[in-house]
Amino acid sequence: MTQYLLSIDQGTTSSRAILFGLDGTIHATRQQEFPQQFPASGWVEHDPEAIWTSVRATCDQVMSEACGVEDQVVAVGITNQRETTVVWDRQTGEPVYNAIVWQDRRTAAYCESLKQEGLESLVAGKTGLLIDPYFSATKIRWILDNVDGVRERAERGELAFGTIDSFLLWRLTGGQSHRTDATNASRTLLFDIHRQCWDDELLALFGIPASLLPEVMDSSDDFGEISEGGALNGSAVLGIAGDQQAALFGQTCFDVGMAKSTYGTGCFLMLNTGDKALASEHRLLSTVAYRLNGKPTYALEGSIFVAGAAIQWLRDGLKLIGDAGETEPLAEQTPLDHGVYLVPAFTGLGAPYWDPNARGAIFGLTRDTGIKEIVTAGLQSVCYQTKDLQKAMEHDGIRPINLRVDGGMVANNWVLQFLANILGARVDRPSVVETTALGAAYLAGLKAGVYGSLEELTGLWRCDRRFEPVMTKEHRDRLYQGWAEAIGRL
Repeated sequence: MTQYLLSIDQGTTSSRAILFGLDGTIHATRQQEFPQQFPASGWVEHDPEAIWTSVRATCDQVMSEACGVEDQVVAVGITNQRETTVVWDRQTGEPVYNAIVWQDRRTAAYCESLKQEGLESLVAGKTGLLIDPYFSATKIRWILDNVDGVRERAERGELAFGTIDSFLLWRLTGGQSHRTDATNASRTLLFDIHRQCWDDELLALFGIPASLLPEVMDSSDDFGEISEGGALNGSAVLGIAGDQQAALFGQTCFDVGMAKSTYGTGCFLMLNTGDKALASEHRLLSTVAYRLNGKPTYALEGSIFVAGAAIQWLRDGLKLIGDAGETEPLAEQTPLDHGVYLVPAFTGLGAPYWDPNARGAIFGLTRDTGIKEIVTAGLQSVCYQTKDLQKAMEHDGIRPINLRVDGGMVANNWVLQFLANILGARVDRPSVVETTALGAAYLAGLKAGVYGSLEELTGLWRCDRRFEPVMTKEHRDRLYQGWAEAIGRL
């Protein structure tokens, strides 16, 4: 009998089921995209039923096609797009409204009003977060206030709120488990990361009934048994973490100062700060990296809203390329200092700017500018934004000088070499780049007893390729100065 760990990786544009061997290698993976909905400017929604259908389909596929009758799934882990908000009926499981996605900016004016009232320091002190439409609380409030009858139903205790992990867990367990883990709870603006509990003062501030909220568990914990998961029925969900925290765990960044950066739809740089939740003075976030045996480990995080999404836009919006794989040869033909800067602020700017009203722009266009310069500028924008985060972390006292990277964009060697150059830091790409799903599998495996310690997990990490900086500091500074000037013109 071969034993496996199965990860449900529910992302912003697709759902995946990945079957891992106990040594952390991928045995099989299945993926399914689902529609994105943009009902108004700055609004982003998903149909929760489409998410659920895609999760069930990928799990069924990977189990039927890759997991034999003699094989065993030891445990299931879930990792998810964070902050995305679902409210559903406790009796029927039916959502009362579409999922409001983390990218959505519809509550920007409300967030600004709270900041004008001077409430950001109160919120940041408890949650480690800034007041921004990015997080779940203002999305919940919007649903309560804008969908007919929903606030009344919530006050009567008829409804449940969850981030995507909670919604999937509810569905997988047939409504038996309304739970989340500490990493996802820490992204709601409602969770005190120091006391590790939902905060009554914040619930009152946002006008959210406590009865909506899930129980908060460790990241490696017994979340419930699957009864509505087809071939997974009878398996236990033993690990849950938000996607960026799961990637940190999958990269085995367990020591203080270790950092990872994930390049998917957005980009997220996360630095392990141990048992201390650092209060950033440069608008970075303090968040729960993971919680094991009731003890939280914290991280400092910088969030970039648009990374891979910029390449999708070049492909689907401008139709400059037919496939993301075309970007690397185009960039190789282009001088680094071609003079074009693409600022992909399609849904505002994330850290360290936190400007929800910023919009994208391209600077430095001339008659000589062509497709390859604009595409290269799109790739470079991801690296420049990472540099913004590195500088903010450096000013907060810890400068990442070795970065473990993952996500779809890290297959592009040109991007990783330019990233190493612009950061002046070593960049390591692991052998298994699906570290988000791997982190969820590791968390589930820890609870199942497959792994005995974090040290054992550390021993499983392997480097595929290392990128060392070769650019001079003068060249790096000159390129980055052009980026800073472009940001300043928005």
